[in-house]
Amino acid sequence: MNVREWLEPVVLSLKINGLASVLVLLLGVTAAAGMAGKRFRGKTVLETVFLLPLVLPPTVVGFLLLMMLGRKSAVGRAIEWLWDQPIVFTWGAGVIAAVVVAFPLVYMTVKNGFEGIPEELREAARSSGATEGQIFRHITLPLAAKSLLSAYILGFARGLGEFGATVMIAGNIPGRTQTVPSAIYVAVESGHWTPAWVWSGAMIVISFVLLAVVYNRGVQEERK
Repeated sequence: MNVREWLEPVVLSLKINGLASVLVLLLGVTAAAGMAGKRFRGKTVLETVFLLPLVLPPTVVGFLLLMMLGRKSAVGRAIEWLWDQPIVFTWGAGVIAAVVVAFPLVYMTVKNGFEGIPEELREAARSSGATEGQIFRHITLPLAAKSLLSAYILGFARGLGEFGATVMIAGNIPGRTQTVPSAIYVAVESGHWTPAWVWSGAMIVISFVLLAVVYNRGVQEERK
């Protein structure tokens, strides 16, 4: 295996998760802003749906996504009409899979950050005439910045290691949809241990560094 063949899944994984990590953070912030500190009928059910990808087998998540976005579904046909091609078995499908599986971690991290902000600060801002949008931009987001960074890192790390859902909806096409986890699987299946070891080592190092950053920030917060 030459360097180009080794780099292809690495570059694709970074490309997919570079976009997915931004999208899932935006979704997580939006969902957490609507749920943190709120009480309404059906909240428990909705939050349970948000967290389902955390406990479901990735292949189940991938199968459900395939049914929702496949060419026989209304959503899949609409996407194909807009893009002139199906979304399944493309790198875009890999982005969707990474977003879905990473969402629970991102959502819970952001929600905990929002709920950790004293409500008195928001009330003081409201009494001064600030709108909810101004409070969110100038109080909530800045004070939850560390939680947002942790959420981003965890979302990126979770998406980077995704395998089951990605294979189900994006496939395992070398140079097109083959990410590092699926490349490792193929290498082991075919008895190519050297690239499997190198890819695995790279994943371990990246994941270790990302988790170390999150853990270190948590320790610093506890000391404060």
